[in-house]
Amino acid sequence: MPVTESSPSLTELDPAIGAMLKRDDDGLVAAVVQQHDTGEVLMLGWMDDEALRRTLTEGRVTFWSRSRQSYWRKGDTSGHVQWVKGIRLDCDGDALLVQVDQVGAACHTGDRTCFDARLLPAVVGAATTGRDD
Repeated sequence: MPVTESSPSLTELDPAIGAMLKRDDDGLVAAVVQQHDTGEVLMLGWMDDEALRRTLTEGRVTFWSRSRQSYWRKGDTSGHVQWVKGIRLDCDGDALLVQVDQVGAACHTGDRTCFDARLLPAVVGAATTGRDD
């Protein structure tokens, strides 16, 4: 889409998108990253308005690092790039689902996902005929 005077600036997040976000006290929104074709959950990161703007406009995923207090684009140092395939906002506006094509490992440990290594013991439930929601 060509940029016109009525188009949102490419240097700031579209105010209409920003108005839908429910940020935490640090101005961040959780971003769940999912492999677009398999549904595999890869990782969780955090985005502020600028990280989301970059992700929406550059085709690569950018996060805000809470520990380093800086932006980082997934794959710039590791080569394990996340190519954006789609982004959805949840019904409450406090979480993003970022669908990607993951190149290499998503986790900084080298695992395919950040959820591969630490399985917790849990009672496995079973579906019933009634609904409990």
